[in-house]
Amino acid sequence: MRRRLLAGILGAVCAIAAAGCAGAGEPAASGSASGSEGDRSGSASGVTGSAAADGEGVTGSAAAGSGGVVQLTVWAEEEGHDMMEAMIESFQAEYAGEAKFEIALVQASESQAKDLLLADVHGGADVFAFADDQLNQLVAAGALDPVRNADAVRAANLPETVEAASFHDVLYAYPMTADNGYFMYYNKAYFTETDVATLDGMLAAAAAADKKLAMEWDSGWYLYTFFGNTGLVCGLNADNVTNYCDWNSTEGPIRGVDVAEAMLAIAAHPGFSNRTDVEFVEGVQDGSVIAGMSGVWNSVEVKKAWGNNYGAVKLPTYTVAGKQVQMASFNGYKMVGVNAYSEEPEWAHRFADWITNEENQRIRFAERRQGPSNQNAAASAEVNADPALQALIVQGQYGDLQRVGAKYWSATQKFGLTLAAGNPDGTELQELMDALVEGITASVTD
Repeated sequence: MRRRLLAGILGAVCAIAAAGCAGAGEPAASGSASGSEGDRSGSASGVTGSAAADGEGVTGSAAAGSGGVVQLTVWAEEEGHDMMEAMIESFQAEYAGEAKFEIALVQASESQAKDLLLADVHGGADVFAFADDQLNQLVAAGALDPVRNADAVRAANLPETVEAASFHDVLYAYPMTADNGYFMYYNKAYFTETDVATLDGMLAAAAAADKKLAMEWDSGWYLYTFFGNTGLVCGLNADNVTNYCDWNSTEGPIRGVDVAEAMLAIAAHPGFSNRTDVEFVEGVQDGSVIAGMSGVWNSVEVKKAWGNNYGAVKLPTYTVAGKQVQMASFNGYKMVGVNAYSEEPEWAHRFADWITNEENQRIRFAERRQGPSNQNAAASAEVNADPALQALIVQGQYGDLQRVGAKYWSATQKFGLTLAAGNPDGTELQELMDALVEGITASVTD
């Protein structure tokens, strides 16, 4: 089945790429990556060579295929193809005596994995990586085969990554990274430790230097930072499709219009610039941007530009309703799933477990600076010495899992762009907040 439909898969991938699709948790798409780990023997992930043959995750059907041809299709981001090819080679070497492998590596965006798979689940990849916010819909569609050696995988990985890969206490995917979130980069030549504690301090320092602090208000992924710790709530309903939201609330210590007023004040500040993630990096490189909210996928370029002045820290507090409120974030994770319709489920699970084991998560960190989900790899000296990952870990205390339906994204984008432009039409702020919530909570048919 996989080979018969491979051409169709490639066509679908190209169509998505041509359309310029980008997921909401785009750092995943724009490189937002983190890596969980396991050692090559599989001991960290609870599957050694012998356990893989005889244990919970692998039944006799896989062993019975010894000497046969095992065909698997694997989806992976283009940027990680060389690394994945090496992992495929090591997997084939590990199991060389048990089967002959034909493993096709196909380019596919992790941020679009759900859409691509659900478009043709029977012809989709056997094994694929995806961002955690896609899990619920993949489960609801019956597209994920639950992890076979779940207890071992749970024990090997950070609890928050296991939670993100689970639905109703069932583990549906293998945690791979723990770094798909955001924090604040800053150039130490312009900011003190006191400055970076508050957004007010950072904006003042940037303006004094005739430079900019960059944030992306075009994306609801980043825009959540203003609402997440205010007591206002927004999330996914039980139907896993529509949203609930009270960001337009007129009661409580912080109202919706208070957040809007705070954002307008920031937008008008001479030290602020609304920029996409790509434009943030361009500003760092040309010297116009000296701080910005982003993720680990940009750490190499930022460090290259700032050298010894390279700094990273949790997000600051910001002023809203006369209070200092810690800026929130969406905590994101990457994971690897096995297609419930795979014709080689036992080998697909072995492969998914292999590429997310401790050793391969260490490789992801070394080669692509992806933060491990594996507990041993995450505790390594190398990870602890990485400023971006450490900032992300601290910020994670003030973040939430990204669990929102599709209507959230267009509504928040429109709202963010309106405020970034200074509310040019002079719309009443409560009216803006009401329209935002109406858009977020709209039916999927609206």
